[in-house]
Amino acid sequence: MNSDDIIQKYSLKDSKFMDLYGINVHYCDEGSGEVILLLHGVFSSLHTFNKWTEILSQSYRVIRLDLPGFGLTGPSIDNEYAIDLYVGYLKKFMDNLGVQNFHIAGNSLGGWIAWEFAVANEDRVKKLILINSAGYINGGNYPLPFIIAQTPVLRKVFNYEIVPKVVVRRFLRQVIIDQSIVSDDLVNRYYDIIHREGNFEAFLRIANSKFIQNTNALKNLKTSTLVLWGNEDAWISSNDAEKFRKDLQHVSVKVYPGVGHIPMEEIPNESALDVLNFLKKG
Repeated sequence: MNSDDIIQKYSLKDSKFMDLYGINVHYCDEGSGEVILLLHGVFSSLHTFNKWTEILSQSYRVIRLDLPGFGLTGPSIDNEYAIDLYVGYLKKFMDNLGVQNFHIAGNSLGGWIAWEFAVANEDRVKKLILINSAGYINGGNYPLPFIIAQTPVLRKVFNYEIVPKVVVRRFLRQVIIDQSIVSDDLVNRYYDIIHREGNFEAFLRIANSKFIQNTNALKNLKTSTLVLWGNEDAWISSNDAEKFRKDLQHVSVKVYPGVGHIPMEEIPNESALDVLNFLKKG
């Protein structure tokens, strides 16, 4: 399936595209009211928030996008990726939409980008929601896909852009504890979008970038924050939830027993309700 076919198959009824620094960014903008921006993680796309959007858009204007290098957006023009570049992309993206102040939520890599955005642009962020968020990397605590991509022998497999569907299914079975959720449709979605032209190369560049842990900046962040975590996360330890609790000034933490790396897909109703309750607090 070529990129055009993948884009046609996985575009949603509210899908839009924005030219951003030469990148055709895929996004959805649904509902009305205060804005909440949703950011997906590695190997993922805005589709991971499908159920959340159904729920949250009843009370909020929900904006979600495929970050450069992922989903239907595909790679950046120069195939360069770094946290500060993503922060810059988001700022320009929201400027183009005419949105100055908003809530921001992110999962995994998207969580890292979300809190870095809040650190750099605290005046624009109303509330922050981190879902199994990355950011604590001392000691090489990278998620499994990063470790694979950083291993020379395994990296050769990725360089040939061959990730069998059985491997995609295995990844999903690692990040989702409730195996009944890992349907053929879910596997096919992740498999197809991973194979969008340029996404593999982008992931390899991202995984082999020199990330700098900037969590020391969190202690100065005054933004009210909700940290959500599945306690059986095989990619980022739930111990990191306690690190966020320790480093952030105004934070609430909820850990879900028996849940993995992507609570938005595994327990969408419960996790979305927790977000709603958090946003409605004064």
